[in-house]
Amino acid sequence: MVVKSLLAKIRNKFQVSAAEVESQDIHQSIVIGVAAIVPHSAQADSLMDEIVCFVEENTEAEIVAEERELR
Repeated sequence: MVVKSLLAKIRNKFQVSAAEVESQDIHQSIVIGVAAIVPHSAQADSLMDEIVCFVEENTEAEIVAEERELR
């Protein structure tokens, strides 16, 4: 339930697509995928930085790794 709430908050606040993409059977960790369409890579980096800060400030979660891919 906590994961669904976090995903909904990310979607609503940042107008992005967000979903739990891996490790759905492991209750101690979650992997969240976020996708957005932006005109410039700088905006993508800024948006992801904001999302990471939001997750860190609004949960007790520890972000262990972060991967970014631009297309």
